[in-house]
Amino acid sequence: MRWISMLTALLVTVSFYLLMMERDRVMVFAGVEPAPAPAADTGGSGPQKVSVLVQRSTAQQVQGGVRLRGETEAARSVEVLAETDGRVISEPLKKGSAVAAGQTLCRIEPGTRPSALAQARAVLAESRARLPEARAAVAQARAQLDEARINDRAARRLSQEGYASDTRVAGTASAVSTAEAAVASATAGLEAVETARKTAEAQVATAEIEIERLTIAAPFAGVLDEDTAELGTLMQPGLPCATVIALDPIRLVGAVPETEVDKIRVGAPAGGRLLSGQEIAGRVAFVARTTDPATRTFRVEVEAPNADGAIRAGQSVEIGIAGPARSGHLVPASALTLDDAGRLGLRYVDDTSHARFAPVEVIRDAPEGMWVAGLPDSAEVIVVGQEFVSDGTPVEVSYLESPQ
Repeated sequence: MRWISMLTALLVTVSFYLLMMERDRVMVFAGVEPAPAPAADTGGSGPQKVSVLVQRSTAQQVQGGVRLRGETEAARSVEVLAETDGRVISEPLKKGSAVAAGQTLCRIEPGTRPSALAQARAVLAESRARLPEARAAVAQARAQLDEARINDRAARRLSQEGYASDTRVAGTASAVSTAEAAVASATAGLEAVETARKTAEAQVATAEIEIERLTIAAPFAGVLDEDTAELGTLMQPGLPCATVIALDPIRLVGAVPETEVDKIRVGAPAGGRLLSGQEIAGRVAFVARTTDPATRTFRVEVEAPNADGAIRAGQSVEIGIAGPARSGHLVPASALTLDDAGRLGLRYVDDTSHARFAPVEVIRDAPEGMWVAGLPDSAEVIVVGQEFVSDGTPVEVSYLESPQ
């Protein structure tokens, strides 16, 4: 019946408790002396030693660096816009096509622009032809002024000596005034001709620029990101003809935190690895001087050759940037631990066979482990058992062959 099952379970529970938790009392109640517990082997005196596995390590010079994730970008990218209006009369180029610097992307219908240029050139030729005549008129007027002044001076001397009448003196003075007016008029005429010439030259230059704007060319060698404007499209100033990007060199762009930015220098060797496994080598071209207010990181750009254009813009890339060489130890990543204060470090064995803790700084990671700084030049690093010891704990050492 059900109550029998419940009673049986209760008896089993009580028996288990008595045998496990009150074993000595049960033995005494039964008249049996309990066996004494074996004494811990402490090696005579002092605390018991903890067995640990240790790796001997000697400091080496290691290339420091920074690792970050980012993406590839085109070194140059520009949307080529129309600067004048008219219909496109050239066949479109397909996206992905390679273009050379100066290659025509779009050609716009000339319309009346050639006629306007011809007219401006004709006006310029006419104004230039009038220049010699205007200059000659100025020279003639100045000669006549000189002659009138000489006659006036002579008449005044003769009048003072009584050999010329006042009427003659008045006539020569009037001739001087007339000659001066003629010079002023000739000079104004020359300036008008000069102004007409400059205006005509400006009109010719404007017409020539309008003609040049009919052909929209690639500003640099690159690849078309989109098709160029379709045949027959009505272009207006500011409308796009094409987008040209340059992928050689390719730019690797990432964001580095404040704690790492001081390790990066412009010109430092750098490299990248794409998700496909392809590796790229280049150099740091730019380190931002201002932080991104949203992420508190600094933009870093690496330029790498990409002559065949195999690397596209927008690919994810892991970037490695070389830093100054430092003294460090290569240890297994599993050997790293935290102390009571939360500091990252390693435990090692000192000369008295006691465990010690050393805070460390990770220089960089490697396939074989982690390169760290902060240990003595020669150290016996605990790689197994570090979680079971603290500062001053005596240890019994077994050695592991170092990978160095």
